Amino acid sequence: MPEDSALFDKGLPIRSAVLGSEYVDRSLAAADEFTMAMQRVATAWGWAWGDPTLDRRTRSLVNLAMLTALGRPHELKLHVKGALNNGVAVEEIRAALLHATAYCGIPAGLDAFKAAHEVLVAEGALPAAAKPGEQAAG
Repeated sequence: MPEDSALFDKGLPIRSAVLGSEYVDRSLAAADEFTMAMQRVATAWGWAWGDPTLDRRTRSLVNLAMLTALGRPHELKLHVKGALNNGVAVEEIRAALLHATAYCGIPAGLDAFKAAHEVLVAEGALPAAAKPGEQAAG
């Protein structure tokens, strides 16, 4: 479909910039005839992320709140990294998750904070927490 191809072509560089080209390239390379249909849908970011009305930072914060509400910590991890790529500060990520927790409930917030913390530590945006019995460096 021409519309599908245009959205895919418009969305691919946006998806790669936000989520990281390594992740997107790996996802596309792993797709087979069956799963490529979903990859095309997932890459048609042109219709949502291509609209200039909201900047990428704002879209990232909205995604974090929605993924918290939906209880999707796996996807939230991906979008925490995307938020960092879009210049969202750790403090802003925390504020978005706290705000979502107020509306989505403590269990959703706990899952979101756990997922986000894991990514923030892995990306070096937060120091690794000391394990029980260890002292924090400093």
